[in-house]
Amino acid sequence: MKSLWMLAAATSLMATSLFAQAPQGPLVPQPFPGSAPARPADPGPAPPAPSTTPLPPTSAPLPEIPPPPPSAQAPEGLPVFPTAEFIDGFDAGSGQRYYLYGTDRPFEDIVAYYRNVLKNGGRELFREPPMRQFDLGRYQETTMAYPPSVVVKDYTWNGAAGYLAVSGTTEKRYRTIIQIVPATAAQ
Repeated sequence: MKSLWMLAAATSLMATSLFAQAPQGPLVPQPFPGSAPARPADPGPAPPAPSTTPLPPTSAPLPEIPPPPPSAQAPEGLPVFPTAEFIDGFDAGSGQRYYLYGTDRPFEDIVAYYRNVLKNGGRELFREPPMRQFDLGRYQETTMAYPPSVVVKDYTWNGAAGYLAVSGTTEKRYRTIIQIVPATAAQ
């Protein structure tokens, strides 16, 4: 029992001495015993004050590439709702692109338009939020990323503010979004 007490006392004494030797501030490696004493680290020269004169450009500025012009029609003559505004085109992969159009018309009006123009009722993808797809061709999994189709979605469902489209510093919200995925050229 006495040896256990001695062991506990020795352990606490060692821990106390270790904490007492802990450096205050950044850790600086200590030299091995018998070697030269450690010098404090040289902070180096002070950083230069910021210049108020602009530096000349190292290379010519890159020319700004203008965005593609808005289009009222998707490629290949696919029908676009007459008052829909082109938002953007995206690479879908597998040689396909899809195009987004926005409109402030109600979802039901856009669905009625595509039912009439495409001569089919489409299929309901979701009831909440309302989303309907009209097929434009046969989907081939080996050569396509998305099925050729027109998808209409209500972005004001359940009190939502609408789809937010941002172009540069311009923001606009759309009540209904139309996504058009044309068939690839191989088909």
